[in-house]
Amino acid sequence: MERQNQLVIDGWTVIRFSYDQVNEKPRRCQQIVQQVIGRWVSDELDQAALSLLEKEVLRLAIRKGEEISPIEVEKYLNLSDKTVKNILSQLVDKKMLIPASGTKRIRSYRLGDQVKHPIDE
Repeated sequence: MERQNQLVIDGWTVIRFSYDQVNEKPRRCQQIVQQVIGRWVSDELDQAALSLLEKEVLRLAIRKGEEISPIEVEKYLNLSDKTVKNILSQLVDKKMLIPASGTKRIRSYRLGDQVKHPIDE
C-alpha cells in the first residue's frame, strides 16, 4: 500500500487522495480503501481468540453486511452442516454472532455488538 496515502491521527486512519487520483484511477483508490479496511478487520479478528474458520465466517458476515444463513456458510467454506452449526454455535457463545431469526431452529445470524463494523451506517 502506498504509505503517503495513509496516516494515523489520534487513532483515526486518514486516507488521502487527490481529485486527479480519484478521477483517473478510481479502481486503485478503491483497492487502497479495501486494503485498509481488510487490515483493520483482520487486526480486530486476530485479537479475539478465534479459529481460522470462525474468522472466515465473521469476514463473510462483514463483507455481506447483512444476515448470513448456515447454508451460505456451508457453501462458502465447503463444510458439512454439522461442522458449520458447531462454528456458528461457538461464535454465538463468544457473542460475535447473534441469532437473527428462529428460536429452536436458527435460520440466520447477524454480527454481534462485539464485532466492530468497518464502516458505520
